Amino acid sequence: MDAAPLLVRLLQAFDAARLETVLIGNAAAAIHGAPVTTLDFDFMFRATPTNLRKLKAVAAALGAVILRPYYPVSNLYRMVDDATGLQADFMPAIHGVRSFEGLRARAVKHSPHGCTLLVAALEDIIASKRAAGRDRDLAVLPVLERTLQALASTGTPPAPKKRSSPRRRGS
Repeated sequence: MDAAPLLVRLLQAFDAARLETVLIGNAAAAIHGAPVTTLDFDFMFRATPTNLRKLKAVAAALGAVILRPYYPVSNLYRMVDDATGLQADFMPAIHGVRSFEGLRARAVKHSPHGCTLLVAALEDIIASKRAAGRDRDLAVLPVLERTLQALASTGTPPAPKKRSSPRRRGS
């Protein structure tokens, strides 16, 4: 199954709702060229009241529902539409990543079909999977590390580094 049309529909709904997200996990790794598969899309976002309203608007636009499968132990929001096969998980925090802002600053921007897609840097994906320590994450680490090495050997530019100057409050 080609997930690209489903991802584009999701991104169009994000753009319409002005919901800012960063694609993480194996889907993001695959966009970087890693030979991995996944059944869903994982996103990091800021879980503010405004963004939760935007997330609900995205679900409504797609005819999907939002579930909280692991509440109260997890802040995971799962968007599901059985008719299209959509499953997208939204997390305000992930292992190995300090903040959404830092992840976003290091993300790589893509524009499939004119939509905005921020893809987590492969280094962040690796750090997150290593920090999570789950068997399924640890199993894929060698593949992701080989992909990162291959990208480095071909001269593919690395993800942007963190800013060296401190951020001013209010900016």
